[in-house]
Amino acid sequence: MIRNYTVALVQMDTQNDKGENVRKACAFIDEAAARGAKLICFPEVMNLIGRNVGEGGGREPIPGYTTEHLCEKAKEHGVYIQGGSVTEALEGEKRSANTSVLISPQGTILASYRKMHMFDITLADGTPFRESDRVKPGDTIVTAETELGVFGLSVCYDVRFPELYRLMALRGAQVIFVPASFTMPTGKDHWEVLLRARAIENGCYIVAAGQIGTKPAYAAYGNSLVADPWGTVVARARDEEGLVFAEIDLDYLERVRRQIPSLENRRTDCYEILQK
Repeated sequence: MIRNYTVALVQMDTQNDKGENVRKACAFIDEAAARGAKLICFPEVMNLIGRNVGEGGGREPIPGYTTEHLCEKAKEHGVYIQGGSVTEALEGEKRSANTSVLISPQGTILASYRKMHMFDITLADGTPFRESDRVKPGDTIVTAETELGVFGLSVCYDVRFPELYRLMALRGAQVIFVPASFTMPTGKDHWEVLLRARAIENGCYIVAAGQIGTKPAYAAYGNSLVADPWGTVVARARDEEGLVFAEIDLDYLERVRRQIPSLENRRTDCYEILQK
């Protein structure tokens, strides 16, 4: 296992031309690999936001247009790519899935995860907003063992559900991805504190690549960052599209987990009644 390596986060301003978005993503991969990154991570819906005016269509199967490009780049540079998420077409289903993929240096899809938690609320004026009307939630927790450590996959709104992250940590996750497209109002108050909390609770690295820029329905918060197992923000993107780099140190992670053994000190004898 490689114990120390560089991760690159791609902060994107994804718009409504899928072909252009994917070409831009590939250029970022080229640059990140040239600068020594072994792992390259993208934000939520990295390939398309809005009605597509370019090539590649709208929702797509996996493998499909976007993941095939990412797989080619992973193989070309011999790097791992966490593909943020894409809008996945589901056979026989009107709804899509918000799906994250992990791609190996050989250019194969190692794991895929469908966002589990849907933002379903009733607004103050009584208007319902149900993400689950458009997006089918996944039902599987996903971790993947790699030569860079054990990875855990999540997407955006998932970060508000700490039990998901604890379960990934109990499966051995050392680096957990949170590709996102947080809005400006929630981002400025909740983004960093939630990410740091998930890192501290589980003694893991949280790698969170985000969208930035003005979208059709909102302004995206950006602030892509990496929080280490102590909860320290060790890298943060500027207020613009681009790359940010951080070092992942699994030896440091193990030292933190020994210093604060919260995974070992759980009271599972008391939790069972809560689970019911």
